[in-house]
Amino acid sequence: MQRIKQLGFMLAASMLLSACNSDKNDNPLPPTPPAVEMTSVKIIHAVSDAPNVRIDGGNAIQVNGLPYAQSTAKYSIPAGAATLAVDAILPGNTTARVIGPATLNLLPTQTYAVFAVGLAANSSVEALVVNQPAASIASGNARVQIVHAAASAPMVDIHVTAPDATLSSSTVTGTLSFKQFSAALSVPAADYRVRITLPGQPATVVFDSGRITLANGNDLTVAAINNRFAGASPVSLLAVDANGNVSEIKDSNSTGDVRVVHAVSDAPAVDVLLNNNKAIPGLAFPDFTGYANLTPGAYNVKVAAAADNSVVVINADLNLAAGSFYTVLATGSLEGNTISPLVLADNPRRIATAAQIRLVHGSTLAGNVDIYVTANADISAASPAFSNVPFKAETGYVALTPGSYVVTVTPAGTKTAAIGPLRLELAGNKIYTAVARDGAGRTAPLGLIVLDDFNN
Repeated sequence: MQRIKQLGFMLAASMLLSACNSDKNDNPLPPTPPAVEMTSVKIIHAVSDAPNVRIDGGNAIQVNGLPYAQSTAKYSIPAGAATLAVDAILPGNTTARVIGPATLNLLPTQTYAVFAVGLAANSSVEALVVNQPAASIASGNARVQIVHAAASAPMVDIHVTAPDATLSSSTVTGTLSFKQFSAALSVPAADYRVRITLPGQPATVVFDSGRITLANGNDLTVAAINNRFAGASPVSLLAVDANGNVSEIKDSNSTGDVRVVHAVSDAPAVDVLLNNNKAIPGLAFPDFTGYANLTPGAYNVKVAAAADNSVVVINADLNLAAGSFYTVLATGSLEGNTISPLVLADNPRRIATAAQIRLVHGSTLAGNVDIYVTANADISAASPAFSNVPFKAETGYVALTPGSYVVTVTPAGTKTAAIGPLRLELAGNKIYTAVARDGAGRTAPLGLIVLDDFNN
């Protein structure tokens, strides 16, 4: 009997162990998920007539206010389908969708630079996806990829040569049309020169970088974009490194462009001398010149009476940076012996979605002023757009929705008009500069000197 009990116990234990083993086999642990494959992407604003933009790349990428000729940082995101949308930021902080949402298929074996290209004026803005294999750079080398992102430029030949090389058909590195790009080029770290010519015409150079250095390990996407600098070239180069840092390469023949405004109401006509050579003769109040294209560098500027150049009312030094634009105003009063130069940095890049207006206080008689920009002439309940503006100050360029505005200038803290109300019709893709001035002889009513697209 005892043996039967032992046998029963052994059978029961065996069945229990079998059941435990069965549970273990029927409910295996979940498998380890595969590793997420990643890729990298950066986004570059290359639409020359567009405002700052917002970029919506879902949870992975959010950028607010990316300016023209700038890049985002490098983002590491999961490979595969990625959604991207770009919105132009309009006056009043409203937005307009210009790209997407677009779905991009990003591979883990590639790295990506996504350019916003085209022109806002003709609604041709789109995404240009530039890719290259994800690979390390050999020691002693640099890597360069060239992109034609200049919507206003034709097909071109691109020559990347030694600095002193003579151009010929054999020096063409690539021939690119708008929205085309080269393969990634691995080259020894050294000094180079980039020149852009018309196709098959190596003698017709439209851009010349001069000597540039590619250092060991440099990894650059170099894009030709529409030029916004002073000079004849239609393009400049935007070099974007692997992390999204940018540097701009201007044409080596870029100029420093200067115009002069006679804003001294009680002074006679003047001559403007650069390095003691007469550059502008007989400029009378309240006239101004067009831009003179000057070689960058240091200049001595004298403003002298046109009738007698020994009578110098301004003697100043001016350093012109390559690619920059300047407005130089003669301001003050001859009677008060307060004539002095006011040098303004100009920005000629027009924005299709906005009218840009800049107001300059050049009146010696007005004192500090308030400036109203309103829908109609009634400012009784309005707040000034600019308050307590002193003599020789400026507002900077202000972007407004295109349309009709009334500008009124009053002594600070009052509603009594000193200039205006003046109705202005402001159009998109235009720039407007207005200088508040004294009346002729400092006796007539105050007025404005209007520049830029006010005169077109």
